[in-house]
Amino acid sequence: MFQILVAEDDPHTRKLFCTILKHNGYSAVPAANGMEALGLLEHHHIDLVILDIMMPGMDGYQLTKELRSYQSDLPIIMVSAKYLPEDKRKGFLSGTDDYMTKPVDEVELLLRIKALLRRAHIAHSRMLQIGEAILDYDSLTVTRRGVSMQLPQKEFYLLYLLLSHTDKIFTRMQLMDEIWGLDSESGDNTVPVHINRLRNRFSDWQDFQIVTVRGLGYKAVKGETEYDK
Repeated sequence: MFQILVAEDDPHTRKLFCTILKHNGYSAVPAANGMEALGLLEHHHIDLVILDIMMPGMDGYQLTKELRSYQSDLPIIMVSAKYLPEDKRKGFLSGTDDYMTKPVDEVELLLRIKALLRRAHIAHSRMLQIGEAILDYDSLTVTRRGVSMQLPQKEFYLLYLLLSHTDKIFTRMQLMDEIWGLDSESGDNTVPVHINRLRNRFSDWQDFQIVTVRGLGYKAVKGETEYDK
């Protein structure tokens, strides 16, 4: 079970977040401020942090910077009533992975948590082998029979995500969220364009194929498969 730390000084909001998490299969670890959160991190394995900005003693910006100083890959969602662009910029510059404004939509929060946890799992995996193809997350390369191909970053992340969950159907929106981010300004054709590029690159490979599932999205399958271009 994933453990999520909730650092929030308002007791009602903290309790609400913890209740939402527990009802959706997560273990919630509450903290009333930044210093308490740091103490809990020393004694608990935490998979993701949800933190408020306006907390006494150590605010969310400071807490995020502190976390990044020794846990660079810990997923962090910053939640705040601060909604101005400069507030969000400050949040991302301090090191947060995502930023949400209050009041928080429960469904959107859960979707963002799921996306960040999936990205973290993929990042920790680092290496992935499908048939004779070996994907190296650190070098963005795909190697087969001693020959390596380095992909553009987004293409690699897209391929890695699909191959990490073979036979799972991803909608275009899910792929946009996972690879480009929920707030990306990329156009509607971004995902199909990248899918087609990957298909062209690996058209002669029989280790995997990327399949279009009409009306739903895309999935990767192992082995030689007919797919709809």
